[in-house]
Amino acid sequence: MALKPLSYLPETPLKIKRALLSVSDKSGLTELALALDKAGVEIISTGGTAKVIADAGIPVKDASEITGFPECLDGRVKTLHPNVHGGILARTSYEPDNEELKKLGIEPIELVVVNLYPFKEKVSSPDITPATATEFIDIGGPTMIRASAKNFAHVCVLTSPDQYVSFIEEIGGGEGISFNTRKTLAKDAFAHTADYDSAIANYFYSIVDQEPASQFNASLPLSQELRYGENPHQNAAVYGNQQEIIDCFHGKQLSYNNYLDVDSALNIISDFEGAEPTCVIIKHTIPCGVGTGKSLNEAYEKAFSTDTVSPFGGIVVVNRELDLETAQSIDKIFTEIIIAPSYAEESLELLEQKKNRRLIRIKKHVNSENQSTFRSIFGGLLKQDADLEPSDQNEFKVVTDRKPSDKELADLVFAWKVVRHVKSNAIVYAKDGRTLGIGSGQTSRVDSSEIAVAKAKKEGLDLEGSAIASDAFFPFSDGVEAAAQAGATAVIQPGGSIRDEEVIAKANEFGMTMIFTGKRHFKH
Repeated sequence: MALKPLSYLPETPLKIKRALLSVSDKSGLTELALALDKAGVEIISTGGTAKVIADAGIPVKDASEITGFPECLDGRVKTLHPNVHGGILARTSYEPDNEELKKLGIEPIELVVVNLYPFKEKVSSPDITPATATEFIDIGGPTMIRASAKNFAHVCVLTSPDQYVSFIEEIGGGEGISFNTRKTLAKDAFAHTADYDSAIANYFYSIVDQEPASQFNASLPLSQELRYGENPHQNAAVYGNQQEIIDCFHGKQLSYNNYLDVDSALNIISDFEGAEPTCVIIKHTIPCGVGTGKSLNEAYEKAFSTDTVSPFGGIVVVNRELDLETAQSIDKIFTEIIIAPSYAEESLELLEQKKNRRLIRIKKHVNSENQSTFRSIFGGLLKQDADLEPSDQNEFKVVTDRKPSDKELADLVFAWKVVRHVKSNAIVYAKDGRTLGIGSGQTSRVDSSEIAVAKAKKEGLDLEGSAIASDAFFPFSDGVEAAAQAGATAVIQPGGSIRDEEVIAKANEFGMTMIFTGKRHFKH
């Protein structure tokens, strides 16, 4: 039979007389226990937690004295007892509950301090086994947390050492713990157990052969509150572990749009990890110029020359330590964000002179671990594997009469790396380790090609002898004919059109070489 709810929640400050402490993370435990003892609170504890408190000379009562039952099953059962949970769940502002407590000989517990076994940390180890992982699934801890949070009107719950300082200050005031504090801590408690259960569920999905998973679970901490979203009237925030991947160590706070641009920059530069010096310039999440060279400055000059207008206010990302010469070249125009694995001291002295320019250090490449991507849609979201797997040239197939020369092959591979990061329909012209023209985001592949050619002509770039990459197949032979007329001699594309033979014949007619990759790179 369900309990009848109270018609109100008592919002008066809570005086704490008894506290139950059972923590995995012992950080700040002694300081908290000292504050509780000073406030006249009776401390109940278990196992290692009780030992730390006792060793500090603080009076502590073992939970077994409360339950009348010893810990058992190697400590698996400690607090799962009516004398504990009755004390936590009792609504002490409700007289029938108080009468029942007296009848059963149970005393209320007004404070519960619990944090859980480090399940996430343990399962992140590559050699973890299910047998070991399951030993770090906490049972009693989540039960106590949820019971305390449910009864926040009468109980205070702490689930992180980060909460101790403010709690100690409040209990030291002698007025009790406020209703708002208890309500906030209850919210944190339910978020804590939700995150814990999500991690456990996701681990079991990883060891059970089920694809796709029948349930999507995500729990991400707030990383940063943002001033606004894509536009000033939109509220926004970023969640996750971005600080593990990048370090924005100089300049203004990153905005919503900045994060999108940085994400695009990290994705494309990951394709050039370990390659010769490479520079990519991003504008509105799209590469507007990519270059490689013997030096980083040469790579930047090549990238910039692709489109000398768009880089203003853009993002520059490189795959080498940013040296002074390259920093000086970048500094000639307004660049909003610069991203590099590291920075030479001389380059920092120059670049940090502009206070608002963001400087970001890459701590970990985004393709260093298996990733998924998500898009919100009506009523839910879309999930897919990230398109970050390096291309395998062994899967390339030359389909024309003429094979590519070594130089053409290098240009084709370079263009193929770039085109996968350009919005569909995507066309990239490239030669000698640089992009010459980029067409993206058009409703027609012909339009994208025309834009790419027009941009190259505008910058005075010669397309003669260039390679062209298309993120998807050419549906008609006219696309290849247009590329040939623009000066391209080599084509790389996925193939797969019903008119492939017609397209191949057109390439042969113009003496072009063509590679089918067998893999499409749509990016909507």
